Amino acid sequence: MTWKMPAETAPHERTWMAFPREGLTLGDSAASAEEAYAAWTAVAHAVAEFEPVTMVVDPSERDRARRMLGSSIEQVEAPLDDFWMRDFGPTFVIDDERPGVLGAVDWIFNGWGAPKWSTWEKDREIARFMARRVGAELVSSVLVNEGGAIHVDGEGTVLVTETVQLDPGRNPYADKARVEAELARTLGAAHTVWLPRGLTRDYEDLGTRGHVDMVATMPSPGRILLHTQTNPGHPDFDVSRTLHAFLETQVDAKGRPFQIIPLPAPETLRDEEGFVDWSYVNHLVVNGGVIACGYGEKRADALAVEILAEAYPGRRVITVEARPILARGGGIHCITQQQPKLGGPVA
Repeated sequence: MTWKMPAETAPHERTWMAFPREGLTLGDSAASAEEAYAAWTAVAHAVAEFEPVTMVVDPSERDRARRMLGSSIEQVEAPLDDFWMRDFGPTFVIDDERPGVLGAVDWIFNGWGAPKWSTWEKDREIARFMARRVGAELVSSVLVNEGGAIHVDGEGTVLVTETVQLDPGRNPYADKARVEAELARTLGAAHTVWLPRGLTRDYEDLGTRGHVDMVATMPSPGRILLHTQTNPGHPDFDVSRTLHAFLETQVDAKGRPFQIIPLPAPETLRDEEGFVDWSYVNHLVVNGGVIACGYGEKRADALAVEILAEAYPGRRVITVEARPILARGGGIHCITQQQPKLGGPVA
C-alpha cells in the first residue's frame, strides 16, 4: 500500500475540531474561559458554512457545547486534556491503490516535546478514537510529531522544521534520514524541505518550538506563502528574512524552485506577554473557501484577504477574530484538522 496525504486544497469530507475544556489553555478566569469558548465556536460556525464540522467534546463540556454549537455542528464525546485538534488528532491519508480506503496516521503525541506544564494522556488517544469513528485504517507511527508540524503539496513535497522533528524532547535518537523515511511511509513524501526554525514566540515555554504552520504553507505545488515580518523592531524580522533566503535555495519534489509569496504580519508587535506571533499563514483551506485569522487591524487583515484570495483562486476568504486563539498558543489551522473526501483529486 502507498499512503499519501492530500493537499489541504483537495476536497474535504469534513473538518474536525475539539471543544475547549477546563485547563491551562482555557484561562484562569470566567472571562478568559468565555473568550476561548466563543473563539472556538466562531471558527466552527465559519467552517460549517463550507463543509460539515465534527466537534470532539469532553464529557464535562457536553451541555455548554450543545448550547453554543447548536444542531449544525456534529458533536461526539471523548475525554480531552486540551483542544488543539491539529496536533493530537490523526493526519488523514489516502491510498491511491485502494480508492475507498481512508487512513489515519497516529503520530506519537507527547504534549509538544513533554514540557513540564503539559498533560496528554487523554489527547494521545484521540487519533485512534477518530479513526474508529470514521472507519479509517490506523497507520501507527513511531515518530513524535504533530499535524501543525507538517505541510504537504499533494505531489510529494513536505515542509517541516529542524527544531520540531529533531527536537530532543520529541525524537532524541532521530536524524533527518530517519524522519524522512517515516514521512515517506506515512505521508507519501518524496522530498522533505527542512526549514531551520519557526517564529520567535514559539520557542517560549508554552510554544511548540517551531511549528511550520505558523510560518509557511504551500497553496499549490511550487508556491509558498511565507510569514513576513516587515518591522525591524520585531525579532521575526530577521527570522522571516532568513527563511526567505533559505527557501530561495530550495526546490519541491518535482525539482521546481519555489515561488515565494510574502504574507505580511499585522502591524501589532507586542501584547502583554511580549512579541506576538500573529500570522496569516495559519489559515484553514476548506471546500470553496479559506478561513483566515483576523487581528482587528483593518488594513492588515484586508491585505491578507487579498493575498489569500489570489493564492487560492475561486475560494471565498472569510476572516474570524483569532486573537483569543493566538493568545493561547496557536491559530485557526492549529485547532482544525481536515478529513479528505475519498475518490477526490489529491492536489
